[in-house]
Amino acid sequence: MTVFAVQQPKITALPIVGMSETFPVRRVYCIGRNYAAHAVEMGHDPDRDPPFFFQKNPDNLDITGEFPYPPRTADVHHEIEMAVMLRSGGTNIPLKQSLSHVFGYALSLDMTRRDLQGIQKKMGRPWEIGKAFERSAPVGPVHAVQSVGYLEQGRLQLKVNGIVKQDGNLNQMIWKVPEIITYLSEFFELAAGDVILTGTPAGVGPVTKGDVMDVSVEGLGTMTVRVV
Repeated sequence: MTVFAVQQPKITALPIVGMSETFPVRRVYCIGRNYAAHAVEMGHDPDRDPPFFFQKNPDNLDITGEFPYPPRTADVHHEIEMAVMLRSGGTNIPLKQSLSHVFGYALSLDMTRRDLQGIQKKMGRPWEIGKAFERSAPVGPVHAVQSVGYLEQGRLQLKVNGIVKQDGNLNQMIWKVPEIITYLSEFFELAAGDVILTGTPAGVGPVTKGDVMDVSVEGLGTMTVRVV
């Protein structure tokens, strides 16, 4: 029996629709600027350049339906995304095999301290201080592939206080899910429990305490998150 010198960290586990088992989270990869219109609104060329990634922490994923406004910022933005959960992984995964590693999907948000991220961009530093803070990734329950199929298209929409702010389609991704998995596996050894946030459409913007965000992705239902 392994004896730890300090308290063992809690494993982040997400509920799975229709199952008693939960999905344990190993790593969280996030692709940046994966919708052309969002790349443009952030001041970048939407051409199909090689994808780039940053990471959140497993315990950033939060299923409570509440988003505590974080400290040291005055500009927190919403970014609706579809999360992909992996059942297995490996290195140098062939494109034709990449979808076989998908366990399921979930609604998610990539909440961003935009002012802090902007400072890091100007200094050429990593984004994590703007991206990987506590409870920065509100997430819904996991929908297994055997229930919803492989999602390649479908409307994704985010409302703030009932007003539509983001409205796009999964088929607008510059890099599709199979390509993302294959590309990541060339640089990392992917494994069961890995989560990939697949990017956000245009319309990102600020939220304040008291705001209510309603998130939906066709095939995955809806999720309501309150800013507290």
